[in-house]
Amino acid sequence: MDRYDVVIVGSGPAGMGAAFEISDHAPDASVLMIDKQRYSTGGMRNDCKMNFTYPIGFPLEYWDAVDADEYLEKVSAFLSPNMLTKSNLHIYKQRAQRLDVSMIEVAQTHLGTDGGLKLIQQLQGELERRDVELSLQEEMHSIDLEERSITTNTRTVGYRTLLIAPGRQGFRFLQQIMDSLGVPYVDNIVDIGIRVETRLERYPIVKDYYDPKFMFPEKVRTFCTNSGDAHVVQERGETSHGESYYSVNGHAYSADKGRENGMVNFAMLKTVGLTEPLASGQLFAEHLALQAMLLGGGRPLMQRVGDFRLGKRSKRDEFNHDLYDFPPTLRTCTPGDISLAVPARILRYIWKSMKNLDTIVPGVLHPSTIIYYPEIKLYANKPRYADSHFRVADSVYFAGDGAGTSRGITAAWASGIRAARGMRRYL
Repeated sequence: MDRYDVVIVGSGPAGMGAAFEISDHAPDASVLMIDKQRYSTGGMRNDCKMNFTYPIGFPLEYWDAVDADEYLEKVSAFLSPNMLTKSNLHIYKQRAQRLDVSMIEVAQTHLGTDGGLKLIQQLQGELERRDVELSLQEEMHSIDLEERSITTNTRTVGYRTLLIAPGRQGFRFLQQIMDSLGVPYVDNIVDIGIRVETRLERYPIVKDYYDPKFMFPEKVRTFCTNSGDAHVVQERGETSHGESYYSVNGHAYSADKGRENGMVNFAMLKTVGLTEPLASGQLFAEHLALQAMLLGGGRPLMQRVGDFRLGKRSKRDEFNHDLYDFPPTLRTCTPGDISLAVPARILRYIWKSMKNLDTIVPGVLHPSTIIYYPEIKLYANKPRYADSHFRVADSVYFAGDGAGTSRGITAAWASGIRAARGMRRYL
């Protein structure tokens, strides 16, 4: 059996943060990082937008401003981000305040999907120089606490301390591990929403603030804005019963590419907190996604705002004429009526928020604007942690979005550092 001082499951920002923290303070420790994908994954791979201001990305139940700022300083010192400039924010803030909407000013950087891949390559090279072993296409299956070992698809690996940080895609995998370890947890919160796509001139705020953060009443917020060479994409998900579904997302390429398609997209998400008898956000989201797939013939749905306001479904031939003056960047979606798929209460709150947003940034609700559904975020596992370093069992730690310790690249990196500080006592 192969043995290492440190084993890290997941090569996203949480795993990276932990690996570099361990390497800095225990350079002689043997470190293995595994990932089931054939490439290093995580939020850095898709758009690579990073926020450096608390509380964005930091769940309040685990972080306060003092702790978050300390870790953000370490993340910033390591990544050396070039922060994006902002302008004219007072205008948007004044408009928002009149509507009881909060606009949060966040220090941001944006590398784009292509820039994110370059960053990952640089990080992998640095890990290699530090003798951290990266094993791709190796998937963890189970854990043996007594033997301090994990079983993967290729071998059994022993550890002195273990970090499991598979990210959002590992949401259900983490639940299986927690069940096997007897770790209490809840997953009663989920974000359900839409992705909005329109022309850049109809959401010009992005020229002043790349990823504007608006918090609306009824727990609705803007999320993950992309502009320049921006595209809506679909991501495959799988239910606990093995059924496939698609959720939409967005990304953009870096400004260094020197090209633009004149589009902008962003999410409008409604946070839903469930109570008994249905306390699983995951199961709730899965059923909504499958219902959307049923209506869309196995694809996500899309609808023009003009059609939505008229109470009629969108049709394929309406996506290229008259007021409908741009084609969708995700053309494989099914034109339809999203009101048949989104729960009425969720849709009502999102639509109210969109009308408020159109008052703050006039033009976003042009008839040609496209609404895509569903956009689902499963990152709300809430284990009962044994300490502030996210320990769940003897020498076993969690970190990252899938474990509920973060919501985004920088916070995930910070949570990896925080877990690593606890892991160091086993070395």
